[in-house]
Amino acid sequence: MPRPRTHDEALRLKLLDRAGELLSTDGPNALSLRKLAADAGTSTTAIYSLFGGKPELVNAVFLEGFRRFGARMRDVERTGDPAGDLVRLGLAYRESALADPHLYSIMFTKAVPGFEPGQEASRTARESLAPLVETVRAAISAGVFRQVAPEVIAVSAWGIVHGLVSLELNGSLPPDFDVAASYEAALRAHADGWRA
Repeated sequence: MPRPRTHDEALRLKLLDRAGELLSTDGPNALSLRKLAADAGTSTTAIYSLFGGKPELVNAVFLEGFRRFGARMRDVERTGDPAGDLVRLGLAYRESALADPHLYSIMFTKAVPGFEPGQEASRTARESLAPLVETVRAAISAGVFRQVAPEVIAVSAWGIVHGLVSLELNGSLPPDFDVAASYEAALRAHADGWRA
């Protein structure tokens, strides 16, 4: 009879989420494998078994953030209205950041000095934005958006959503600011600005 598996997917995700929380709130020096194991109610052996060492753990946190983010982006239904789809992708971006703020800061900042994602993590990060580029290409092809390089529209859309989400997560917006309504209005204005 095989030995029961004690280091399962639930523990892996718990460790990744807690590691992301430690990194995003207290910085890279707070990520001690002993503290992480204690916080998750497991042993450092489990961490080494699941990830290897600390660098592999940080890479796994980065990868998990983009895996979740990419899944949310891919789940946005294409409606045949590429300008509207661009707005829906922006809304999904915000939803993802708000659902996993502890991972968002690892994904888009240098939370761990000297960290360079591995090949799989880098590929997953690039692929997570594919729905955005595909939507922009569809809008250009359909004559909805102007004939410009798709990357120009995609990167400017990314800049708007990233900037607004970062301000929101950092608590830098005015106290009475209607974030959800203003965010969607900004996305719509951006999409309209590229119309042919």
